[in-house]
Amino acid sequence: MRRLLISCVVALPLVALTSGPAWAEVKTREKTHVSMGGAMGKVFNIFGGKAAKEGVVATTAVKGNRKATMNDTTGQIIDLTEEKIYNLDLKKKTYEVTTFEELRQKMREARERAQKNASEQQGKEEKQQKPDQPQKEYEIDFNVKETGQKKPLAGYDTREVVMTITVREKGKTLEEAGGIVMTTDSWIGPQIAALKELTDFDMKYWKQLQGSEVAGISAEQMAAVMAMYPMMKPAMDRMQKEAPKLQGTPLASTMTFEGVPSKEAAAQQQTSSESPKSVGGLGGLIARKMAKKDDSAASGGRASIFTAEHEVQEIQTSLLAEDVAIPAGFKQK
Repeated sequence: MRRLLISCVVALPLVALTSGPAWAEVKTREKTHVSMGGAMGKVFNIFGGKAAKEGVVATTAVKGNRKATMNDTTGQIIDLTEEKIYNLDLKKKTYEVTTFEELRQKMREARERAQKNASEQQGKEEKQQKPDQPQKEYEIDFNVKETGQKKPLAGYDTREVVMTITVREKGKTLEEAGGIVMTTDSWIGPQIAALKELTDFDMKYWKQLQGSEVAGISAEQMAAVMAMYPMMKPAMDRMQKEAPKLQGTPLASTMTFEGVPSKEAAAQQQTSSESPKSVGGLGGLIARKMAKKDDSAASGGRASIFTAEHEVQEIQTSLLAEDVAIPAGFKQK
């Protein structure tokens, strides 16, 4: 899938806070917005269109082993039993079918491309090839804070909880060696059993697809980001471990990933005036414009990797069969 699937972004992993028995079916209206940082974000905005800039309001329905996500122009149906994904063009009334295995292959290719680009841009190719180089070890700092702020959402009273996870090199501070900071600002309501069906489906999907329970952005985006920022994985793993300890259901969440350069890297960025010849595989004038505008890293401060915002606006617990079916009259491309 070459296109950016912002319309298919699922609920953030923090929705795993939901507890209680799963419902047989659920339908929601939700708003999701994902923004990428740096050069990747500029490419994302160029090709992502209005959805990349403003986000997407979509309905999501889960019934059994099927999940359908629809907005005003596109739709997607995931079938865990068939291991197929149906991507719908609602204006043209057509659909394309992608198997899980085809998507796995595209994810592998995306990961390989991102790893190659990261190595070339960061000048670490030779260093990474040294077999005797010791593997870096990382430590994780975790903090969760109840802010005391409250507000109503989707008909429920919610409270604000901020979770911060920092991944840094073992024995060194974040400022010394750099690292990753993940902040999740959530508005948590009471336990809403119906939403667990959505969470369960997403976890089953990602585990069936790639053997891990990491959701939040599209498969290709996640593969690329993970390749460029390998420290994100322990941060996501720690969040999955800690999230169930909190009580309630997040009805709105803003997850932010930031990269912090080491002292040495920040100094090099500040003194370097050379613009790269290519950024993320793009060359020439576009690459130079991106590098010139992206001054977050050059300033020595934190650089945004991506931000994912998600809000549940409405919840229903009664579905029709057609809510998770290909609409009548649609033809396969």
